[in-house]
Amino acid sequence: MTRRLCAAAIAAPVLLALTAVALRSAPSVYPTGTTIFHPDKTWSGYTVFITPDDDGVVVVDMNGRVVKTWTGLSGAAGGPARVLPGGYVIAGTGGGAPHQEAPALLELDWNGQEVWRFDHVEQVKTAAGQTIWSARQHHDWQRPSYPAGYYAPGVQPEVKAGPTLLLTHATVTNARVSERPLEDDRLIEISWDGKISWDWRASDHVDELGFSDDARAVIRQAVGYSRARDSYDWLHVNAASYVGPNHWYDAGDARFAPDNVLISSRESNFMAIVARSGKIVWRMGPDYRESEALTKLGQIIGQHNPHIIPKGLNGAGNLLVFDNGGAAGYGSSNPGAPDGRNAIRRGNSRVVEINPVTFTKAWEYAVGGAESYKFFSHYVSGAQRLPNGNTMITEGADGRIFEVTTAGAIVWEYVSPYFSKTGDTNRVYRAYRVPYEWLPIAKPSERAVVPPAVKDFHVNAE
Repeated sequence: MTRRLCAAAIAAPVLLALTAVALRSAPSVYPTGTTIFHPDKTWSGYTVFITPDDDGVVVVDMNGRVVKTWTGLSGAAGGPARVLPGGYVIAGTGGGAPHQEAPALLELDWNGQEVWRFDHVEQVKTAAGQTIWSARQHHDWQRPSYPAGYYAPGVQPEVKAGPTLLLTHATVTNARVSERPLEDDRLIEISWDGKISWDWRASDHVDELGFSDDARAVIRQAVGYSRARDSYDWLHVNAASYVGPNHWYDAGDARFAPDNVLISSRESNFMAIVARSGKIVWRMGPDYRESEALTKLGQIIGQHNPHIIPKGLNGAGNLLVFDNGGAAGYGSSNPGAPDGRNAIRRGNSRVVEINPVTFTKAWEYAVGGAESYKFFSHYVSGAQRLPNGNTMITEGADGRIFEVTTAGAIVWEYVSPYFSKTGDTNRVYRAYRVPYEWLPIAKPSERAVVPPAVKDFHVNAE
């Protein structure tokens, strides 16, 4: 269900928000806020997301009522916002342009007071020409006590202690990749006082990433080189999470050591586990014809938010990933990709749960047949397994967050009313559901939201 169908999901005319958005091919009038809610079928709590521009981090209840906002945090570059027990929030700051990155990662308490900050990886020049110290953090961060970045029974995230994993940038030149300067992806783990204890750079491991000769040739040409950044974002890694405790490791498979790190390259369609030695010890993609099992699973394109489902949840130990579709991947040239970049394309999305040892599919959410395009986010997005077995999905390009049962029934849906300054997007990078008791406020009342039939939903002319 995309914006083409969202008009069906409204409880009463008072929920209708008329948003003027220029040059939009999809319907321009649709409801925002909570549009479907069946309280007896959901895992209820607060939903946390970060807005496209200056509205900051927003927390809404199941009926879409805003219960908390933290300003001064930005979704433009740093990636997701997460709320910790006691009402603490962690997210990146804005101001990293021309790079897609946050100068600082901040932790704020319930009152907006700064508890922790990291902003000291290297000095960079801002778009205004000012030299500043920056974390160069982008797209993701984690704490070992919160390995997948979301709630599971028994998970108790560290609030004021312990290390933090950051996905960052490093500008380097590596002739094995390209002669052009790279905007390389760098993982760092830092102590509470900001000291780097572990450091990994993707370009050092290019030979381990499964690229064909054709793909390596396209990468070497640096077709996506940015003059504004004076660098080439060759992998565009968009997720990094700890593997976390799991039964594979308990049974002796060292690839799934809990402190290993799972990464995702949106630009080249691969996911990989990085061991603490730095070696790539597990990989899916970039070419899903490598084995019979991967061929049956099907090509994953431009994926976001892959992670190992935490213990205590349905499917624990399996990989859950938002398979975006759209265009991504390096390969031989074709009429749709004459330079060999974005060589693989698909016009719909799916959320897939995969056994990471056999690569067999355990569960999937998708819209089938000729209408498959109705579930499609070509960028951003993610998924979270909930304690009741449901899955909360962020269809980010549409600003839509929804909860589905294992059978695929939608039991809760929310459309973000927070648009960018230009009014062209209400995207949600990634949303998370947290328990009511994690916030220092009274549990809200809940009211079912049942949408009318599409054919009966009209905007009155008078």
